[in-house]
Amino acid sequence: MKGAVTGERQRIGLLGGSFDPVHVAHLQLAAHARDQLALQQVLLVPAAQPWQREALGAAADQRLEMLRIATADQPGLGVSDVEIRRGGPTYTIDTLRALPAGHEYYWILGADQLQNFCTWKDWQHIAATVHLAVAARPGSPLQAPPALQAQLDAVGHTLHVLSMPPTDVSATAIRQRVAEGRDTEGMLHPGVAKYIRQHGLYRHSSA
Repeated sequence: MKGAVTGERQRIGLLGGSFDPVHVAHLQLAAHARDQLALQQVLLVPAAQPWQREALGAAADQRLEMLRIATADQPGLGVSDVEIRRGGPTYTIDTLRALPAGHEYYWILGADQLQNFCTWKDWQHIAATVHLAVAARPGSPLQAPPALQAQLDAVGHTLHVLSMPPTDVSATAIRQRVAEGRDTEGMLHPGVAKYIRQHGLYRHSSA
């Protein structure tokens, strides 16, 4: 499996999400994190059943395949199916516990997720286990909530801020455009756009 974690100690980025579908902003975020944090690899980790959102438009195997297509030509980017294989509601803490030990992990998230971080299951343990790297999202401050900042200070971790231009590309907008028969040029990896067309994904979605 491309992106498997093996061998000597590595600096590894983890980018979780529903990836319904994976789009260019996901790939840009992963690439910026790889370069700015000097990571050996960044693994995109699709959720089996995200606990904070509604049902997904594409099946787990379809989302995995789109991720594999999107990362195949991206050096240092890969896919982990750890959450898909586990199944059920997805909690970040369970994912971290399932990863191979002995590596230095960086959890990559958007500024909007950062503001909700303290609602995550066992968030204090997550903040102590991995480094957090945050990227700008429109309308969200690039600052940790007070409780999270206090925990980071307590464990000696720094909140890493990724320098990259904010983007308003979203999976919701892509699903809406596909459902309406509108163009998604520039929003998707060409191989992913082809996969969506071939499999008739999102055509009846109103989300």
